[in-house]
Amino acid sequence: MSGSRLAVVGGGWAGLAAAVSATQAGHQVTLFEASRSLGGRARALPSTLPNGMLLDNGQHILIGAYGETLALMRSLGVYPESSLLRLPLSMQFPDGSGLRLPDWPMPLDLLAGILCARGWSLADKWSLLRTTSRWQLSGFHCEAETSVAQLCDGLSPALMQSLIEPLCVSALNTPSERASGQVFLRVLKDSLLGGKGSSNLLIPRTDLSSLLPDAAASWLAEHGALLRLGQRVTQLQHQGQWLLDGQAFDAVIWATDASVAAQAIARASAGQALQSTLSDWAAQTAALRFESIATVYLQAGTTRLAQPMLALRSTPECPAQFVFDRGQLGGPVGLLAFVVSASSDERAVLQTKVLHQAQLQLGLQGAPLQPVQTVVEKRATFACTPGLQRPPQVIAPGLLACGDYVAGPYPATLEGAVRSGKAAAMALSPAG
Repeated sequence: MSGSRLAVVGGGWAGLAAAVSATQAGHQVTLFEASRSLGGRARALPSTLPNGMLLDNGQHILIGAYGETLALMRSLGVYPESSLLRLPLSMQFPDGSGLRLPDWPMPLDLLAGILCARGWSLADKWSLLRTTSRWQLSGFHCEAETSVAQLCDGLSPALMQSLIEPLCVSALNTPSERASGQVFLRVLKDSLLGGKGSSNLLIPRTDLSSLLPDAAASWLAEHGALLRLGQRVTQLQHQGQWLLDGQAFDAVIWATDASVAAQAIARASAGQALQSTLSDWAAQTAALRFESIATVYLQAGTTRLAQPMLALRSTPECPAQFVFDRGQLGGPVGLLAFVVSASSDERAVLQTKVLHQAQLQLGLQGAPLQPVQTVVEKRATFACTPGLQRPPQVIAPGLLACGDYVAGPYPATLEGAVRSGKAAAMALSPAG
């Protein structure tokens, strides 16, 4: 199908990856995005800061194992070496306890990190070494119905609270008792055994739109793709070809979020042979459950944290799991971003709780804390539960889906989105 007319519906990271990959393969791409900006759930937002600095609609983080995302950035002229702060894996708390890997070769970094971790007893460290060795011997595989909590049976409460829970919510955005053990192990395998630097944390030094969406838009325009921003697709039909609001395409990649995709495919008009297929896919997608992510931005005077990112002890009254010092990432001094995964509180309640948590856990009782902006994405990611059957990429002949929720090995991450977008484009371009 090289050279065919292709529509990509949705301009998030998955849709952009699909559009770029399809354009590179020689397709004539038209990208439709309902909003006026690209990036989806990982983009910049205007802020109330005096200097007009852009904030993000959620604090994101990458890891060194995200090879497809990093390769896409480089192909668009965005260089990770300057746009991302690379740090050895760290899950340390403000008091210095927790795991921090040295910048050593694998597996010496993990062994040294565990042995030198503060706040863990010798029994804790031994049980963690024994458990991780068991995971490695199993090939980082477990039964599909196993939860992360069951996978970690035998680890002490201290290890669960200070390591497993932060790792689990940061990777899967799902609490350990209902998170997929198999997906968790896949992320650990790729990061811990993926080669030098694969477990490194990569923290954006710039707003998320500058990190990829803006560059993708420029690249696509320069290479002949058509960008239709602010244009919502209201009707999908199949009449020999796929029609979007009456405009014919040889193939369509649907790259919106799962809820919009399920609704659009359920309403699509097609012949009897295809209608059942479309309905089944829409029903499977609509059955997905979602988790929210909130980011609370606070201005804390001239505060500088010990590290650009710290783990926090999360409780119902202190809900944030991580805090980022945006002043160390190219932003204003004292600007802190608190991340609350799987949040259920209303915006005002959440902000009040995070203010209290900042004072309590960061020792900022005397600092002039000022709320800047609170962003709540209520359906930020799908709930990555054990045995979850995610919808397939191929919806019908010539109609594909991409997004972090589509069937694949990764949870709802930027890497999962990019991989899905690239895979959808490549499915339309068979070798030869």
